[in-house]
Amino acid sequence: MRNLHVPLMHECYSFLTRKQGLVACIAISPASILSTMNPKEKIDWIAERLLDRYGEIEFITSDPVEELITTILSQNTNDTNRDRAYRSLINRFGGLAGVKDAPTQEIAEAIKIGGLHNQKSIRIKKVLERIVRERGSLDISFLSDLPLDEAMAWLLSFPGVGKKTAGIVMLFSFDKPYFPVDTHIKRVTQRLGLVRSKDDPHIRMNEIIPHNAALMRRLHLQLIRLGREVCHPRNPNCVDCPLRERCPVASL
Repeated sequence: MRNLHVPLMHECYSFLTRKQGLVACIAISPASILSTMNPKEKIDWIAERLLDRYGEIEFITSDPVEELITTILSQNTNDTNRDRAYRSLINRFGGLAGVKDAPTQEIAEAIKIGGLHNQKSIRIKKVLERIVRERGSLDISFLSDLPLDEAMAWLLSFPGVGKKTAGIVMLFSFDKPYFPVDTHIKRVTQRLGLVRSKDDPHIRMNEIIPHNAALMRRLHLQLIRLGREVCHPRNPNCVDCPLRERCPVASL
C-alpha cells in the first residue's frame, strides 16, 4: 500500500481513508483545519502563534478601583485618550476621593479628551459614591474573596459597567479567570469562526478558553493588538497575519 500525497497551497493536511485496499491521502485547505479542531486545540494553536508573533506580555497588578475607572474612561476611545483623561482627572482633583466629591460638570471637563465626557462623568461619580456608601471607603478588595460569578454580578450592578469592564477588573486586578471581549477581539474571533454572530462573545469565549488567568490576559492583550494592527474592520492585512493559515476568511 502507498500514500498518495496531494500538495495544496502551503501545506498538505491529510486524512487517511481506505477504499479497495488502498490508503488515500485527501488534501484539505489549511483554513478548514481549524474547524476540525476541538475548542481547546483551537485556542492552543492561536495562543502559540500569537506568542510567537508578540512574545510574552508585561503584567503588573492594578488597583481595582483605578482599573474600574480607567476602563469606564476607555469606552469608545483609544488607550492614549483614556490615559490622558485619567491623568487629567487625578491632576485636577488629587485622587479618586476628590473625584467622588467633585461636581459632575467639573469631572466632565477634566475627562473631555476621552470622549462621551458628560455620560462618563455621571457614571464615574455614581460608581465612586456607591462604593464608599456600601464599603465605607474606596476599597473593593472584598471581591477577591467572592466566587467569580458573585464578584462579576456585584460589578455588573453598577450602571454603565458591562461584562468587558467587570471582566477587566477581575482579570487584571484580582487575577481571576474571566476573559473580557472588546470590539477588536469580537471581530477577530468571529472571523476565526470561534464566535458566531448570534453568540454572546463573553459567554462563548469563557466557555472555550481554559480557566487560566495568565493565558487569558495574554490572549486578551494579543488579540486586541492583532485587531488593531492587522485584522482591521475594513481591508484586513491578511498577508501579515500569524493566523492566516487557518483563518476561514483570510485573503490568501
